[in-house]
Amino acid sequence: MAEQSKTRVLFVEDDDVIREATQLALERDGFHVTAMPDGLSGLEAFRADQPDIALLDVMVPGLDGVSLCRRIRDESTVPVIMLSARADSIDVVLGLEAGADDYVTKPFDGAVLVARIRAVLRRFGHAGGPGAGGSPGEEALGASNGVLSFGDLEIDTEGMEVRKAGEHVALTPTEMRLLLEFSHAPGTVLSRDKLLERVWDYGWGGDTRVVDVHVQRLRTKIGQDRIETVRGFGYKLKG
Repeated sequence: MAEQSKTRVLFVEDDDVIREATQLALERDGFHVTAMPDGLSGLEAFRADQPDIALLDVMVPGLDGVSLCRRIRDESTVPVIMLSARADSIDVVLGLEAGADDYVTKPFDGAVLVARIRAVLRRFGHAGGPGAGGSPGEEALGASNGVLSFGDLEIDTEGMEVRKAGEHVALTPTEMRLLLEFSHAPGTVLSRDKLLERVWDYGWGGDTRVVDVHVQRLRTKIGQDRIETVRGFGYKLKG
């Protein structure tokens, strides 16, 4: 694979053994990896290299992973995956709230990490149009050919832009895909598992906190009352 065509990965991890082993594993799978031991050097590398995806350990010195994620999100919509040592850690939620798109629990299997990276990249690569798997929302996107309106909320499905009361709303690609899933089935309850499958490309069970945090982030941008929680079932967009 030509160097310029390789997916560029920023990997920030302070444990030397994990950093070196993971870098080697990712490079064997064809990724170009820039590995940094702390948050400040990670931020510098992000700005210098403009990677395609960032993998950030939560607990790194200098600038922790959550703070680094916030800094990256202030400057870019590049996909971010957080790495956390404990699945039940509050750091997982904090990372998602900071703008991360997904997380992987350590210790992780190299093949699982690669699969998650590729899943994120697939959905980001198809954020502006129909993607692999052909979910109902994506099919509707291709056929909508226009602007969807829900009260003062307008979704331009061709230009991939959202406006609320005429003002532009900045969404990450993951938030946009989530909103598109809701907008092509207004009034229909979508379960967390279904959203994990369609938006996060999970062919297996995932952590529904990923969905909950992204829904909350989306609500803060388009209106708290626009997406309704149907207790015990999931969420739906009010028509």
